[in-house]
Amino acid sequence: MKKYGFFVAFVVACGMTMLVACQPKSETSSNPASEGENSTELSAADAASANQPLTIEQAVDQYLVDTFGKQYSQADVCIPQQIVTATDEADEKDIKVWGDFWVFNYSIAGDTLKTASGGSHPGLMHLKKAEKGYEVTAFDQVGDGSQFEPTAKKIFGDKYDAFMKMHSNDKDREQNRAQGIAKYAKAHNLKVTMYQDSGWPAVKLPE
Repeated sequence: MKKYGFFVAFVVACGMTMLVACQPKSETSSNPASEGENSTELSAADAASANQPLTIEQAVDQYLVDTFGKQYSQADVCIPQQIVTATDEADEKDIKVWGDFWVFNYSIAGDTLKTASGGSHPGLMHLKKAEKGYEVTAFDQVGDGSQFEPTAKKIFGDKYDAFMKMHSNDKDREQNRAQGIAKYAKAHNLKVTMYQDSGWPAVKLPE
């Protein structure tokens, strides 16, 4: 997995960066450049506290925060990011979501979210439809280093080329990330207008 090597601090507060439609379907592709525009207003934590059933994307976000967010250094907010390659909802007992899943922890400094830590966790999410919405039951994660290519090909299969195209497109990923941060900030009344990675200029969030 890719990691951001500037670690500082973490409070579990999860945001939505893309929407996976919950209508039954087989496999669909996703456009990473537009995913942030489809974000839901409620985070997984907010939905749970409001006793609302979790949607697929909320369940994945909750899994990312609970499973991977805690592995990184702490900060003020944690915002997961989903860049989905394809989904398969044909079997409600084993819904599949292939993609590149990220977690970013940010410290709030004035009007800027400063990236404290985070990383990429590509792979295949397995979910099931439960009484209180959807929940992740397993995650097949792509390996690190020399294991990346063979495990990615095994997990993604005929979707490997599409995954790699999305995984290697830094421009689309950053556009998706900015949109997701903006949605999160608006939903949680954060008075921030930019985010900044260590050693890089601050990036203005979309309106």
